[in-house]
Amino acid sequence: MALPSVSTLPLPEKLNTHARGLLEYLHGLAELTDPHPLERARGCLMDALGCGLFGATQPWGKIITEEALSESSQGHCRILGSTAMVAAGQAALCNGTAMHGFELDDLLSAALIHPGAVIVPAAIAAAEAVDASGLQLLRGIVAGYEAMERISLALGTEPSHRGFHKTSVVGPVAASIAASVVMRLDFQQLQWAVGLACSCASGVKNFAAGGAGMVKRLHAGRAAEAGVRTALLARRGFTAPVGAIDGKFGLLEAFGGATARPELLDDALGSRWAVDDVWVKVYPICGWIQGVVQLILEMREQESLDTASVAEVVVSTSTFAVKNNGNVEPEDTMDAQYSIPYCVAVALTGEPMDPSEYGVARIQDSRRKAIAQRVTLKADPAADEVYPKHFFSAVSLHLNDGRVLSARTMDPHGTPDHPCSPKERAQKFTRLVELAELDIDGSKSLACVEGIAAISARELMDSMTPSL
Repeated sequence: MALPSVSTLPLPEKLNTHARGLLEYLHGLAELTDPHPLERARGCLMDALGCGLFGATQPWGKIITEEALSESSQGHCRILGSTAMVAAGQAALCNGTAMHGFELDDLLSAALIHPGAVIVPAAIAAAEAVDASGLQLLRGIVAGYEAMERISLALGTEPSHRGFHKTSVVGPVAASIAASVVMRLDFQQLQWAVGLACSCASGVKNFAAGGAGMVKRLHAGRAAEAGVRTALLARRGFTAPVGAIDGKFGLLEAFGGATARPELLDDALGSRWAVDDVWVKVYPICGWIQGVVQLILEMREQESLDTASVAEVVVSTSTFAVKNNGNVEPEDTMDAQYSIPYCVAVALTGEPMDPSEYGVARIQDSRRKAIAQRVTLKADPAADEVYPKHFFSAVSLHLNDGRVLSARTMDPHGTPDHPCSPKERAQKFTRLVELAELDIDGSKSLACVEGIAAISARELMDSMTPSL
């Protein structure tokens, strides 16, 4: 159906800003042919879909789907874990919430942001809405990740320190760019989408203060929904300021304050790719704790450890992690996933890769509570010096017999400097599909992701749909 015609509105003189340079570059990615970033985007797609299929089965995934279906079941886009078809915004909301649903989705560490759970659901929903090809979907993902990283870096650290969750601040804007590229909007429409999305930036980190509940899971879904919605509105001619990123009272000024660095928006465009900076999570826990758990598991492999013989566990990490990840009495799953003491207890007694280890029943285990009380956190200048480019951590196990087992890592497995292999990524996808128990043919789904450049986005999502 043809969209209503919209007269070209008068615009201010050309804004030669860093944001405009970035947007012009990203708009051009609608024709991207370079196989390297496209292949990287395929890996990001695989990781996000695996996380989403598992997350769709969690309580928060089910609640958000039920709410969406109670409003409408009309549309052309699929919700992971459901056979229903809904509007693009609803699909992005549900799928983003699911993908961010168990602390397994990817990171851009230096940017302190989760891209996959925002960009992938927005790009997929946009692709289904216009019946775009799998190749165009990948192009949108590349553009969205690039926007996510660059805008976050340009904001600096002020938003995080003030309590904003940067994923849901930057997410709507980056998602609107991804959706615009997928739908091949013209440049003026892309600018309008971005201008609209900047006014959707939101999300506070009160979830990190204890008793987290489900709200953090929603942050990515709301950002993805906003990105799709604003792109669709701009496509119909809904206008917005074209300087909303780095103009007066724009995103950078309002959220970034003194730490904003607009020059990072278009610095060395084309010389590197954000999709090369992706951290694929191994364990369903906060990024700061990945290295800690990895070190303890390596110690367990080297020496048989009786937890009763461990007098104290000393974890040296960043000042930020010591301040925000030290809860010794988590109340729910989110609390547990953000607690260094609890995750240390899991690493010493169980299988940290297993999502069930962070359920309420396991959290109440008396042995784990006792271990958590024996964990000491120390701020390490070495960690602060390299943060956030690297997530340094060191662990010392002080045993009752006087021995001390120590190890450290600068970059946990899964980070760009110590990446997961393609085989490991595929194994993670397959494992999460199996854990989801959704009656989905995992082999077929994996094959569709691997062959996405030759099929449509709708064919991809059909392969993720449970059997009736």
